[in-house]
Amino acid sequence: MEKEQAIEKLEDKNLPLEDVKALFEMFCDDMQIAGQVAMNLSLRTSVYDRDKEKSPIMEELLVKLSDVEDMGSRWAVAKNPHTPSYILEKLSKDDVNLVRALVATNPNTPPSILQNLFSDEKIVRDGLSGNPNTPAKLLNILADDSDKMVRMRIAENTNASDELLKKLMEDSDENVCKAAEVNLSKRMKA
Repeated sequence: MEKEQAIEKLEDKNLPLEDVKALFEMFCDDMQIAGQVAMNLSLRTSVYDRDKEKSPIMEELLVKLSDVEDMGSRWAVAKNPHTPSYILEKLSKDDVNLVRALVATNPNTPPSILQNLFSDEKIVRDGLSGNPNTPAKLLNILADDSDKMVRMRIAENTNASDELLKKLMEDSDENVCKAAEVNLSKRMKA
């Protein structure tokens, strides 16, 4: 099979995972194919239905993609909710800050790894603000961030305490206030 045919096949997110794996193995040293495999896995993964497409083959491909040179592939692995925590731990030490930032946003990243990422550069720390696994003590610190988007993600975070949400309802940015209010009212109804 030609490389162009493989790329065309990989553009189909409904291609059976067995076929995705076979193409990856056939062209394992080709970074363009690796990137296309990573994109295929991203397209079939839903942020709304995290169990969708979860399988041993998906996990195996994510593990293999975590070792490729292509930053885009590692980026896709770092954000995928099916990525095993031991791979997220490895990627939390990646040389590329965007890869580490996506590990910080991944809902599968354990709190211990998130704690370690808190001392990283700003782009990485910002990713912690929306992660429901981020420890409350870190959310409390991030709630004073000068970046309103960081405060907004905390206001929307399901792990933010009621006390923190009440504080954010007094924020200088009206969108942050509204997001905190909505989050708190959802809890009151539950």
